[in-house]
Amino acid sequence: MKDEYLRFEEQFLSPYAKKSREAGKRDGFMEECPLRTEFQRDRDRIIHCKSFRRLKHKTQVFLSPEGDHYRTRLTHTLEVAQIARTISRSLRLNEDLTEAISLGHDLGHTPFGHSGEDTLRKITGSFEHNEQSLRVVEVLENDGAGLNLTPEVRDGILNHRRGMTPSTLEGMVVNYSDRIAYINHDIDDAVSAGLITEKALPEDCVSFLGRSKGERINSLIADVINTSYGKSYIGMSDECGKTFDKLRTYMFDNVYKNPAIQKYVKKADRMIKLLYEYYSENLAELPPRYLKDRSLKTAVCDCIADMTDRYAVKKFEEIFVPDNWDL
Repeated sequence: MKDEYLRFEEQFLSPYAKKSREAGKRDGFMEECPLRTEFQRDRDRIIHCKSFRRLKHKTQVFLSPEGDHYRTRLTHTLEVAQIARTISRSLRLNEDLTEAISLGHDLGHTPFGHSGEDTLRKITGSFEHNEQSLRVVEVLENDGAGLNLTPEVRDGILNHRRGMTPSTLEGMVVNYSDRIAYINHDIDDAVSAGLITEKALPEDCVSFLGRSKGERINSLIADVINTSYGKSYIGMSDECGKTFDKLRTYMFDNVYKNPAIQKYVKKADRMIKLLYEYYSENLAELPPRYLKDRSLKTAVCDCIADMTDRYAVKKFEEIFVPDNWDL
């Protein structure tokens, strides 16, 4: 079965696609699987790991949403994977590699969304969620053994951010899909939260990309496909790229920097600072898995970055909120 699929890849995939036979060597030995390709195995190892499950309780943008219909880091990840697979299939790239990178790209994200990342960066001077995601799959998962992924998947996870260049086209697809997903689902959530209205979006952006979330996503996907088909690179047309950047700027000015959001960001910032200070002064309170041959700064960062929103709040209350006394 696997051999048939490998032949299918050789015959059908683009000459610019990364074939499963070409997968790089893992750092550790792994018995060959008779059913799955190397990139399929990476996808499965990611989706079954603890860090992936924790994404369901990590904030995307809204720190304290009322109701269950707002995005979390997990639903964002699934939307990125869906968009990336659509683009990869249309360009005849390796869907399995694309999916594995998509599912792993945010494993290192902190609690409380990008505000948590920003706080750890300010405290330590060097913290980036993409680097932490790579650290999760190489060092932290499996009690310090890591997930032993192929170099192509690890490269895509590390280089999924805007302005970075992964070594494969599949990684570049995830790079674009991440932005397409978060801008459009953040618009959807911001409208639901009453921060903006659909009518308030820049008219030139919605007239070019579409007035609904689905129309905008379809327009962006189609543009990436049409611009990149048969090419050795992944990109957007100049007009679409400029329009998309304008929509992104609008979101930063009106949603991400909105006072209603910033109110919660400040609370999260204080909470993470206090947790960092506490664990730095009480290393014995850190779970042993974070203390294996690591600096104090790295150990505390690893611990806090792994936390879900609810676990961070729980630990904060345990440490800093007095218990009721029976007098």
